[in-house]
Amino acid sequence: MVKLGVNIDHIATIRQARKAFEPDPVAAAVLSELAGADGITVHLREDRRHIQDRDVELLRQTVTTKLNLEMAVSDDIVAIALRVKPDDVCLVPEKRQELTTEGGLNVIAQKTLVRSAVEKLKKAGIRVNIFIDPDEQQVAAAHEIGANGVELHTGKYAESYIQAHGVKDKWVGEYERIVKSGRYAVEHGLTLNAGHGLDYRNVSAVAAIPDVNELNIGFSIIARAAFIGLDRAVREMKDLIDSSAAKR
Repeated sequence: MVKLGVNIDHIATIRQARKAFEPDPVAAAVLSELAGADGITVHLREDRRHIQDRDVELLRQTVTTKLNLEMAVSDDIVAIALRVKPDDVCLVPEKRQELTTEGGLNVIAQKTLVRSAVEKLKKAGIRVNIFIDPDEQQVAAAHEIGANGVELHTGKYAESYIQAHGVKDKWVGEYERIVKSGRYAVEHGLTLNAGHGLDYRNVSAVAAIPDVNELNIGFSIIARAAFIGLDRAVREMKDLIDSSAAKR
């Protein structure tokens, strides 16, 4: 079974556009779980552009599946994670000017810093994944510093899929990078997750990759929910993932 982690950041994006009280990310988490989500993902960014500290605290009290906290490797965010204790964290790179996370964390270039965060979080009983580009050297670095797993960045695959209008021979190169790096991760005992840019058109191929444990998907689900509702949007994505995973 491939698990679906629903990222609800953009529910908070809508709320923060008016600095209001709704829509409520906690309500979105409950609806997503009822619709079949295997976990809830949120990114507590340093600039607090969408998810707020209070959201994370309430979600920790409310989520009954799994709470996955995406976070930068910074002392203040690490301290919050150690206090709130999500089930999982996913260490990601972060730049203030970016609209969304643009690539994977360069573990090789900041091995000491990332290792320190991994050790603190694991000591507190939190599983640690690292969001990296599909690159075997980055996978090896994540393994070396003691991460529990990796989440492979699927953004370039998603972009190539769009540019190729779904024609396989035009996006298969980026896809094979994910397959190869994923195989390498599993061979080294790492849990294999993936995410970024996945939608209702391109998710099937990724869900069919052997040993993929979890896909974290947010924007496409929330965008579809604007037209058909969150319950149906989550169920449709879950059905796509389940049917694709069954064929692998």
